Amino acid sequence: MLDNLPRGTICIEDIEMGMSRYLRKVVTDEDIEMFAQVSTDRNPVHLDDDYANETIFQGRIAHGMLTAGLISAVIGEQLPGHGTVYMGQSLKFLAPVRPGDMVYAEVKVTDIDHAKRRVRLDCHCAVEGKKVLVGEATVLAPSRKFD
Repeated sequence: MLDNLPRGTICIEDIEMGMSRYLRKVVTDEDIEMFAQVSTDRNPVHLDDDYANETIFQGRIAHGMLTAGLISAVIGEQLPGHGTVYMGQSLKFLAPVRPGDMVYAEVKVTDIDHAKRRVRLDCHCAVEGKKVLVGEATVLAPSRKFD
């Protein structure tokens, strides 16, 4: 048995169909600036009000992958949690996220392969109840048993 699993980690043995977890986060100007710094994506639609006002978005928007990172946070911190290994992720961006938006990110278990420790999760992010991102993730869940 693995006794060193962090508190809150949900092992493959305990994951059930329909389980879900979520987080809420306000995306700030500082978040966008830090993401630009780390990712080196300095597209002015994210950073320059004057430029962004002249785009189809009519204002600055957060990086799509910053929003997608909130899905990663739910998976890596809550369901299944620490020790989870990402195997794949599909994403579709439906609407922009703007500085100051409260993003609701949720994942829900849609398929479990206990033998392979694989879990499929439906993923979405929403702002004011409107979905801004949808997708699906496949992860390798931690186990209490040694392989």
